[in-house]
Amino acid sequence: MLKFYYNPVSVNARRVWVALLEKQIPFEPILVHLDGDQFDTDFTAVNPLQRVPVIIDHEFRVIESLAILDYLEAKYFTRSLMPSKPEDIAQVRMVEMLAVVELQPATVLLTRPLVGLDVDHQKLETAKERIASVVLFYESLLGNHSYFVGEDITLADIVAGTLVPSLPLFGFSLDLYPRLKAWSERLAMRESWQQTMPQPEVVESALPRIRKILERRS
Repeated sequence: MLKFYYNPVSVNARRVWVALLEKQIPFEPILVHLDGDQFDTDFTAVNPLQRVPVIIDHEFRVIESLAILDYLEAKYFTRSLMPSKPEDIAQVRMVEMLAVVELQPATVLLTRPLVGLDVDHQKLETAKERIASVVLFYESLLGNHSYFVGEDITLADIVAGTLVPSLPLFGFSLDLYPRLKAWSERLAMRESWQQTMPQPEVVESALPRIRKILERRS
């Protein structure tokens, strides 16, 4: 059975978790505590970069969430999360890359004040502007569709959907983006989202560990 190494507060791991559930792929979840387990010899042997997510499928290891998502899509045909038209594939990739390259680093920066770390005011404002640009682009891409590519969920929704709904936690309201807000609410009703949503007490207990991780990145 496929092994899935994860932590419930990891956005990167959650997008893989959601995909596994949406594609109905049986897996063995292996919890990696981020209070030091990621540095253990056993886990370092699984992923020398010492981070989640990781999957091992019949002894084949894949690290990095987007690579894992591509592997799952190519290997398992139970339910497709990638469209076939070139234009739709490009749309999925645009949404994914903007989420990972632009949106996620900006939200990481906005996390610093929440865990009591200093951050340069100008960098903070730049991060907020970057988020606003991405969110506005997402709003235009959605149009009148339920999801980014028509009426079926794709990897675009999974990658962006594990980031965008959390923006209000950073003081970034979605009220000015009605399509994106409705999309976020639509995702929240899916069983895969509800099953993978970290409980508030789990997030609260993880804040000191998140602070340490961000301190090491400084």
